[in-house]
Amino acid sequence: MEVITVPTAPFHDQRPGTSGLRKKVQQFQQPNYLENFIQSIFDSQRELQDGSLVVGGDGRFYNRQALQIIIRMAAANGVKKLLVGQSGILSTPAVSCIIRKYRLNGGIILSASHNPGGPEGDFGVKFNAGNGGPAPAQVTEAIYQESLNISRYRIMDAVDDIDLDRLGNGTMGNMQWEVIDPVSDYLELMERLFDFDRIASQLQSSRFRMIYDAMNAVTGPYAVAIFNRRLRAPTGSLQDCTPLEDFGGLHPDPNLEYAQKLVNIMFGDRSPDFGAASDGDGDRNMILGRRFFVTPSDSVAILAANAHLIPGYRQGLAGLARSMPTSAALDRVADKLGISCYETPTGWKFFGDLLDAGKVSICGEESFGTSSSHIREKDGLWAVLFWLNILAVTGKSVQETVESHWKEFGRNYYTRHDYEGIDPDAAHGLMEYLRSTFPSLPGNRYGSYAVEQADDFSYLDPFDGSVTEHQGIRIIFAGGSRIVFRLSGTGTQGATLRVYIEKYEDKTGSLFEEAQQALAELIAIADRLAGIRGKTGRDRPSVIT
Repeated sequence: MEVITVPTAPFHDQRPGTSGLRKKVQQFQQPNYLENFIQSIFDSQRELQDGSLVVGGDGRFYNRQALQIIIRMAAANGVKKLLVGQSGILSTPAVSCIIRKYRLNGGIILSASHNPGGPEGDFGVKFNAGNGGPAPAQVTEAIYQESLNISRYRIMDAVDDIDLDRLGNGTMGNMQWEVIDPVSDYLELMERLFDFDRIASQLQSSRFRMIYDAMNAVTGPYAVAIFNRRLRAPTGSLQDCTPLEDFGGLHPDPNLEYAQKLVNIMFGDRSPDFGAASDGDGDRNMILGRRFFVTPSDSVAILAANAHLIPGYRQGLAGLARSMPTSAALDRVADKLGISCYETPTGWKFFGDLLDAGKVSICGEESFGTSSSHIREKDGLWAVLFWLNILAVTGKSVQETVESHWKEFGRNYYTRHDYEGIDPDAAHGLMEYLRSTFPSLPGNRYGSYAVEQADDFSYLDPFDGSVTEHQGIRIIFAGGSRIVFRLSGTGTQGATLRVYIEKYEDKTGSLFEEAQQALAELIAIADRLAGIRGKTGRDRPSVIT
């Protein structure tokens, strides 16, 4: 067994996005493509030499083959200790948990998150730093610069692959490796945060039924261990909990469009009291009540408002944070609690400094991501357990919980319209048009709404002084309503335009309208201001949440 050096040449498309490098499987299968990117991680992150690393993924197609390559490259590049998830499985939240618990130097996650899998699907690689969170911009840029100048990669000339399906340990060259249980460390952390006895009592009651949908993705083994084995939830409480390389043909994105199987159950006759789903790598969540959908923006606000009911948060919250497109419902909770609420660009890495500095306890984004200071990633199952703990303490239904919140804080009617797979030139042209016109909008009236402010959101990091620009066009109306336009960086094909539409109604107003109806005038204004139909050729969104 020896280290071999393989000549290579750069690929010029390996700049990581907000969630790492995501491409079609076929691109990653090109000779040297994966190897180049992994070597660029090792070359740019010198602390990994003589350091420790954890690797795992969501079980999608090409996960196992990629893991064996990464294991051999880690040994060749001087990593001293490597932890690997059994069967190649580790959820993104679990990777963050493990990095922090064992004080590792970082982690490599193989996932394209909520994107489809299979031979024709997507694949991704993300590096997490020593704090357990996604690599900050300066780190991803360093990786990219290395990828532009790479001329060789190092890999161990190993005869046999490691048996990923069996717990155990061994050596490869000078590196110690260990195949670990992917669930145990994460489960231990959840038991410290939540009242498992109280949740178990609720789940075992004949008066309460739940269903959790893992969408044939990474959280399946976690759900079985937590809900079936630990909390003794009745048979039938889980569905699609076997991770599959193509997610069983599902698009593992927990929203009303793609989680149709769960939605049909929750909106059908004799639906359960509580429904939830997570995405491909386990960091997103969707919460449903009986014939009732909880928007992610409302969800994070409700968790913060009820945190005093949860053992892990009874000491109080240091602060709150949300991504800019997320509704201001969380701000209203912060105001009542007398704590700060930070507004950041989209991308979980922007919460990292705030969490590390102890400024924030709970944070969330409208794209179904919610978490807290317990790790440095968003965490789907954490949010599900948080909701179950609240319901077990209060005895309220999901709908009653949400409506009680509106009656106390008012309601931020909110929707997101996604236009997926549109022509990139058309998408960028639309955004440039908005950038050229927004300075002239303040003072104008459109129907019932007067524009008070319009800008292209930028963020000044309060700790390192860095500025992140062009994060979305905001059009803010008198009274707090707003429209936001931005392009998403999580897709691999075409461009995705996201339009966020929000209207605030105080607690004395009309709180119980259907969201699309309440927002109809603003939806029409958004199309008028941006010329969506004319510029994209789309007469309706691909997904409405």
